[in-house]
Amino acid sequence: MKNLLSAATLALAVGASGLAVAEPVKIGMITTLSGGGAGLGVDTRDGFMLAIKQSGNKDIEVITEDDGQKPELAVQIADKMIQSDQVDILTGIVWSNLLMAVAPSAVAQGKFYVSTNAAPAALAGANCNPLYFNAAYQNDNLHEAMGEYANKDYKKLFIMAPNYPAGKDSLTGFKRYFKGELAAEVYTQVGQTDYAAEIAQIRASGADGVFAFLPGGMGIAFMKQYAQSGVNIPIMGPGFSFSQDVLPAIGDAALGVKASGQWVKDLDNEANKKFVADFQKEYNRLPSLYAVQAYDAAQLILSAAANADVKDTEAFRAELLKADIKSPRGNFKFNTNQHPIQDIYVTEVTKEGDVLTNKTVEKIFTDHGDAYAKDCKM
Repeated sequence: MKNLLSAATLALAVGASGLAVAEPVKIGMITTLSGGGAGLGVDTRDGFMLAIKQSGNKDIEVITEDDGQKPELAVQIADKMIQSDQVDILTGIVWSNLLMAVAPSAVAQGKFYVSTNAAPAALAGANCNPLYFNAAYQNDNLHEAMGEYANKDYKKLFIMAPNYPAGKDSLTGFKRYFKGELAAEVYTQVGQTDYAAEIAQIRASGADGVFAFLPGGMGIAFMKQYAQSGVNIPIMGPGFSFSQDVLPAIGDAALGVKASGQWVKDLDNEANKKFVADFQKEYNRLPSLYAVQAYDAAQLILSAAANADVKDTEAFRAELLKADIKSPRGNFKFNTNQHPIQDIYVTEVTKEGDVLTNKTVEKIFTDHGDAYAKDCKM
């Protein structure tokens, strides 16, 4: 680890806010604010900035740029943020293919990366890094929960995801726990909007259920077309395919869908009640899974910055590892690979008045880690 971490330095001053830092902490947020994935990035940005605003901390500077869901653009932005803006920490990327293009280079240049969402298996195991933290999950986790839950009612499933790192992780995770038969395993194009061929395959598959991981605009398009097709085979998926940011666009076609997540709006703890109320007051909408993950990422950075200079890499990392935050998720701690250990729930899409949202069905995993931590040698 010594070759990856810089030598410790002492803080030169304590800011008025109580931060033990010599100068403001600069955070570069690269996220998707345009195109079909914009809702995910907007919730990421807003959840992160809510925590920063609530802290009242004037020694944190956040620079936000839109990656347009394009890996090459994300790399250009990251290079500019590191070399010109001289950020200390990068965060915010939604998509795993973009994260794989940015994070390895960022940590190699001595910058922390704290992920608000993307969590590819490649960075959780043998390629883990002391400067890379994931505040969300590991990509397989929510899909593993649905695989376990599906064992209760389904014998033969059609499973489907986009052909990129998170899609492959999703189906790997689902298959790790599902014990039944697979009618088909299908990988679609990233950004695909026409699912007529896949729906025809589902209709003819003989499956008694469908597991689909299609985040953002992909899921919106698929669910609308599926509802119009007349195919009545039940759909299930991970929570971020049916999160608060996409439910209004999907509409009633999502009602009754079972999903999985490490956070649900109705979790009964004080931190969650406050977060949901504060987010609604600030943005006039309900928060999504993406918002709470980003909120916690900001909380982690704020907590570490309150006790260590970000330039003192060893000390700052030690503070991040403590995960000393009150998460709306409830219990939260880091595994040995700096990915979360947390509870995971099965949820159901329902309506509260005219608003589509998710409610808790049951807890499916308690203190769940990931399958790759054993390969991480930090």
